[in-house]
Amino acid sequence: MGALVFWLLTALVGAGCIYQIAAAVLVRRFVSAPRLVPAERPPVSVLKPLHGAEPGLAAALESCLRQDYPAFQVLFGAGDPADTALEVVRALPEPPPGAEIATVVRPGGPARNRKVGNLLSIYPEARHDLIVIADSDVRVESGYLDDLVAPFADPSVGVVTCLYVGHADEGRWSRLGALGINHGFLPSALVARALGRHDGCFGATVAIRRSVLERGGGLHAIADLLADDWALGAMARAQGLRIALAARPVEIVVTEPSLRALFDHEIRWGRTVASIDRAGHLASVVTQPVGLALLAAGVGAATGSGGAGLLVLAAAVACRLWAVRVEEFSFKLPRAGLIDLALREILSIVVYAVASSGRTVLWRGRRFVVRRDGTLEPVEGFAS
Repeated sequence: MGALVFWLLTALVGAGCIYQIAAAVLVRRFVSAPRLVPAERPPVSVLKPLHGAEPGLAAALESCLRQDYPAFQVLFGAGDPADTALEVVRALPEPPPGAEIATVVRPGGPARNRKVGNLLSIYPEARHDLIVIADSDVRVESGYLDDLVAPFADPSVGVVTCLYVGHADEGRWSRLGALGINHGFLPSALVARALGRHDGCFGATVAIRRSVLERGGGLHAIADLLADDWALGAMARAQGLRIALAARPVEIVVTEPSLRALFDHEIRWGRTVASIDRAGHLASVVTQPVGLALLAAGVGAATGSGGAGLLVLAAAVACRLWAVRVEEFSFKLPRAGLIDLALREILSIVVYAVASSGRTVLWRGRRFVVRRDGTLEPVEGFAS
């Protein structure tokens, strides 16, 4: 039995190495692909829900204003007049000609998902038919709105979304969080699309036609869902429309003050994916060949195949390291240290195991259970 388990794990490691090679190739292809030029440049409303003065917030918000785009509206929203992010907004420079900014400060609408609650307060002030929902910590290039608008020239597109690259704030835990994004989430999203999975919609930025949003029930329809971004994409797909991927990723600053904060954050992400597609989440173990190879080496040592187990581990490490270096080069990222990479591999397999075995998440200091339909159920009660 032990030998069978060893060879099964070895086969999974082999599949994982093939995955890593494919992911690195797809990253290179994505980065080198040309940008689309919008056939038209209609006005856009950008909704920015705020939640505290996060590190790098001023630079992120200012980058959204510095767009080479003829007409756009940026709406900042906070549910509390004492939110420290509002001080950052007040200190922003004047926007360029054609840009309009406004700040909405009012309690969020009735929503267990607090981000959506904030958006419910902002949305009535949006004046344009293309709506962009963007996290506050997103840093963008001057062609960001062009990248989002260009795919809408195809009438079959209902939503455009962006991949994102993580840049670590100070500290090891922030570095590990960024590694998880850049060498876990981002390549896997590209592989999924290459395999025909076009249902991915990513919360850093989602652009949606107003008509699609309102036909789908509006923001109220996603107010209690954990995976609000995925639900926006599902609205479009339910109407026979496609989700397009913008030609360039955005950037986010990853700030994780402790291992516990990082772990809770990634468990929430993992259980979000599991709530959408549990079978796909379970199958994603193949994306972690080093963790699988560690298990194979342990089983091999216990069953008399220790030498073969070490060879499997060496092959997995070499393949994974090569893929990471290719991805770093493609996105012009700093080279990660070997200790951080080793810790990241161990953390990834632990997060996968824990996320696969429960439905509770911690979000902004509140604990929820994620129901099978993706709805958030507060554990300690919820006051709407």
